Amino acid sequence: MAGLAASAHGSVVAFAAMNPPRLPPAILIMGPTASGKTAVAMALADRFPVELISVDSAQVFRDMDVGTAKPDRATLARYPHRLIDVISPEESYSTARFRGDGLAAMGEITAAGKVPLLVGGTMLYFRSLLHGLADLPQADAALRAEIDAEAAAEGWPALHAKLAHFDPSTAARLHPTDSQRLQRALEIYRLTGRPMSDLLAASEQQKPPYEFLSIGLLPGERAVLHERIARRFDEMLLAGLDAEVRALRAKYTLSLNLPSMRCVGYRQTWEAQEGIIPPKELRDRGIFATRQLAKRQITWLTNSFDAENFDCLDPALSDKIAQRVAGFLGA
Repeated sequence: MAGLAASAHGSVVAFAAMNPPRLPPAILIMGPTASGKTAVAMALADRFPVELISVDSAQVFRDMDVGTAKPDRATLARYPHRLIDVISPEESYSTARFRGDGLAAMGEITAAGKVPLLVGGTMLYFRSLLHGLADLPQADAALRAEIDAEAAAEGWPALHAKLAHFDPSTAARLHPTDSQRLQRALEIYRLTGRPMSDLLAASEQQKPPYEFLSIGLLPGERAVLHERIARRFDEMLLAGLDAEVRALRAKYTLSLNLPSMRCVGYRQTWEAQEGIIPPKELRDRGIFATRQLAKRQITWLTNSFDAENFDCLDPALSDKIAQRVAGFLGA
């Protein structure tokens, strides 16, 4: 009998080892701008016990509504999003802060018996959530000013070429005029003597204690996404993007060096207001910048995430994703 008991106990242990308790579920909806992420998230919220967490580095700013395509008040009342309207446009919101805030929100949602659904297009935030953060140095104002002076003299594409010599991996995923991220990559190398990509790889951490369903929204036809982007930027202009930027400048102490005013659409509007670019070029420049943003987001999504991708142009998109989520949740 003792032998049978020991054998049974061993079988239970072996079964438990092969079938560990399932981690709590979490869903990620990732995609480029204008891919319909919010609509998919709201459709899922109508059908499943989920709560939404925004993963958008522009929507964290208060009073920046039109140019960030932030859901309106009625929508947010029906479908609350965490991590929207978190800080003033005068402040900065780091990736580290997002990871801390995001994990805290996920914990609260899980404790309430619901499923965190994270939706947005800031791929660096998603990456930090899944893989942790590198031990990167703090910003150095003097060094940043030095890099900015170099860029003013040589141009950001020249600095991008320099970055490619010692950190080709980071350079490959950055646009030659992505000043904010180029500045940071150069700053890190000059402060540490190591490429940012090496520091990121060395700091890979375990995933948070969740079972993730990662869903990517990618366009079957890039030209159609470009049309959506143009149409949405036109809608922003009609909705008062110029007036919104003027109101922000009147209410807050802002400059083009702040992350809030570097956001696509806001920078171009500011430059048009200051005469840096001809006002008649605002539309074309805003659309071009948004398309470049979408291109970077698509590159991140296809190269850096193990996601199940769906065609964001498919008329049955929400139903197909809902079917996948139902299977994931066992609903």
